[in-house]
Amino acid sequence: MTKKYTEDHEWISLDGDIATVGISNYAQEQLGDVVFVEVPEVGAEMGKGDELAVVESVKAASEVYAPVAGEVTEVNEDLEANPSMVNEDSEGSGWFAKLKVADLGELDALMDEAAYQDYVKGLG
Repeated sequence: MTKKYTEDHEWISLDGDIATVGISNYAQEQLGDVVFVEVPEVGAEMGKGDELAVVESVKAASEVYAPVAGEVTEVNEDLEANPSMVNEDSEGSGWFAKLKVADLGELDALMDEAAYQDYVKGLG
């Protein structure tokens, strides 16, 4: 399953028309220790760029944006009790939500992993 990335450091991976969304390892490193995560309601309709989740760390609060439009089909309820999962495995078990993608073509505008790594290097 190929991951795509946004300039706001979200990742998305697709399984059929269901996309799993989280934040990149780079993003969690910038945030520091995550102490709270607010995920969306199942059934919520997201437009591309809408606020999908809120992450609070010891340093800051940060919004997580929907990389594509779609309907929330599942949320990672484990994050409520264990928000540090975002630090431990941001691109795996620390995912935030799953979306039924409205337009698969929106994924074409996102960066692949190599392009994202180049993008992050340019931020330093």
